[in-house]
Amino acid sequence: MDETYIKGGGQWKYLYRAVDKQGGTIDFLLTARRDVTAATRFFQKAMKQNGGPEKVTMDKSGSNKAAIDAINEGRDVPFQVRQVKYLNNIVEQDHRSVKRITKRMMGFKSFRAAGAVLAGIELMHMIHKGQMSVTGAKDQSFAEKFYSLAA
Repeated sequence: MDETYIKGGGQWKYLYRAVDKQGGTIDFLLTARRDVTAATRFFQKAMKQNGGPEKVTMDKSGSNKAAIDAINEGRDVPFQVRQVKYLNNIVEQDHRSVKRITKRMMGFKSFRAAGAVLAGIELMHMIHKGQMSVTGAKDQSFAEKFYSLAA
């Protein structure tokens, strides 16, 4: 898991993202602040939808570590936390696709608009990676798969 910066409403916002070993997107969350509360909310959201992990690899962010430690205290079987900069490369590389698209936009006018557009970008990226399955979509382009999911 890692976070990256996105400009929205004239201020920097934080996009928390988590991917698995194979590079599949687990979850994402756009927040106004980068603190323990935001990191806890992201981890709880990701674990609610995907279950608890065996291991979590992150960079040396203190707020992320504090959030994981607080969540681990309440669990019967705590998961392993690894704070190693170089093992986090999968998610760092995955940020590239989001940054490539949003950099040309020169930021968002509002936080709400940023959240909606980033959700669409993440969905298209998940379709591209083969994570979203649509029945009868073998011959469809990525855009057609996106529109069939949105409708």
